[in-house]
Amino acid sequence: MATFNLEEATVAGVRRALRSGALTVRKLVGMSLERIEACDRKGPRLNAVITVNPNALKEAAALDARFRKTGPAGPLHGIPVLLKDNVNTKDMPTTGGSRSLEGYVPPRDATITKRLRDAGAVLLAKANLHEFAVWGETVSSILGQTLNPYDLTRTPGGSSGGTGAGLAAGYAILGIGTDTVNSIRSPASACSLVGIRPTIGLVSRDGIIPYSLTQDAAGPMARTVADAATMLNALAGYDPGDPATAWCIGRVERDYTRHLRKDGLRGKRIGILRSFFGTQPIHGDVNAVTRRAITDCRRLGAAMIELDTPDLDSGQIVSDISVHLYDLRPDLDSYLGDPRAKTPVTSLEQIIASGKYHPGIEKNIREAMSLKRDAGYFERLARRAKLQGRVMALMAEHALDALVFPHQKRPVVPVGDSQVERNGSLGSVTGFPSIVVPGGFTRPTETAAIGVPVGIEFLGRPWTEGLLIAIAYAYEQGTKNRRPPPTTPALAGGT
Repeated sequence: MATFNLEEATVAGVRRALRSGALTVRKLVGMSLERIEACDRKGPRLNAVITVNPNALKEAAALDARFRKTGPAGPLHGIPVLLKDNVNTKDMPTTGGSRSLEGYVPPRDATITKRLRDAGAVLLAKANLHEFAVWGETVSSILGQTLNPYDLTRTPGGSSGGTGAGLAAGYAILGIGTDTVNSIRSPASACSLVGIRPTIGLVSRDGIIPYSLTQDAAGPMARTVADAATMLNALAGYDPGDPATAWCIGRVERDYTRHLRKDGLRGKRIGILRSFFGTQPIHGDVNAVTRRAITDCRRLGAAMIELDTPDLDSGQIVSDISVHLYDLRPDLDSYLGDPRAKTPVTSLEQIIASGKYHPGIEKNIREAMSLKRDAGYFERLARRAKLQGRVMALMAEHALDALVFPHQKRPVVPVGDSQVERNGSLGSVTGFPSIVVPGGFTRPTETAAIGVPVGIEFLGRPWTEGLLIAIAYAYEQGTKNRRPPPTTPALAGGT
């Protein structure tokens, strides 16, 4: 029987192995659970998983029985998935990373949870996040700090860092992240992964603990562009539970994998957003990786257009335009206060009163309590509309297909520090789609044997996920930058 290796396995590889009889879903899920057992609380102690699905092996056996009888249950038949623990699961706790929701099991699945089950996926585990997704280091009161498998002294980015670290380490094949400012793309960048933040309205947020419904998005995380595109197929589409998805009707594609073309960069015009690059010595490694990415895009057939945009500054977008903290209290309260949900706390005020949260989020949640949707809030929304128009005009003026920039100006920070100089705000505040792909690594250090991952971000107009997938796939296939983390070596065994 052929050998099957879990650590860098893909959806297509699992499909082939299942068809040939070289693999069963139960064997695959068992390998995934062994991987978590070996690496999460032992070995490198990544501390990425809050809850393991106690029924995972039983569900896997049922999928095998179905496969023998009628064939695959769906396009993700048997694929192990990590869910960020702010996504509702009716059979496992959903905590948002907070002790204030410890043990809470929602009465129903989130829409995307149901869609993954319907596609045949096995929901392997609930992954750690920065508590209530409010920042980017992936530390929570319910689990503590998740570590980056490429450098155990650093964070994995965040807030979806448990998903990111777990995927990088081979716990599962696909993962769900959510993104209000940077939170899918930050761990993708920090963990040498692919992360897609879709246009707001393409993927339902119903049943996900909200941060800012103005800016929240949910999307795929994976080790390859092909797997991320395959997962997007299962997630995208209209859902009456999230009114924003009404905007995707007529715009959602049946199959995003049709854009997986190795010549996807040929003839594309991509704007280099230089104002999103750092200019200090600390930015040197990331800039070197990004310069190489630009050269690679040219080599692969793209026209790379230099842009002069001093008015576009990622830090200012967060400080002057983003409404995430304004939305946090009312939007989180709408989730907690739903009488059908029966949560142990029913408001942000009650969370603060309980004291059951990590002290690292105190400043943000207390600020959120003090903010109102007043004139200042609507001024920010007006500036948001202006920013959307500015990006659309910039792309029209230069006939661009996408923009490119490093997701972070400097490497992901060490444990104990706060994330700085991330560039994801352009996508999250405009609501435009973007994708992060592995760009390479910083120079090796004593704690990072192959260096720290650096992600390259491509951003497009609304509803151009297919175009971004084509660009990202061509770049990925033309560079092969992803490498597995050295701290999580392959386990003995396989099939």
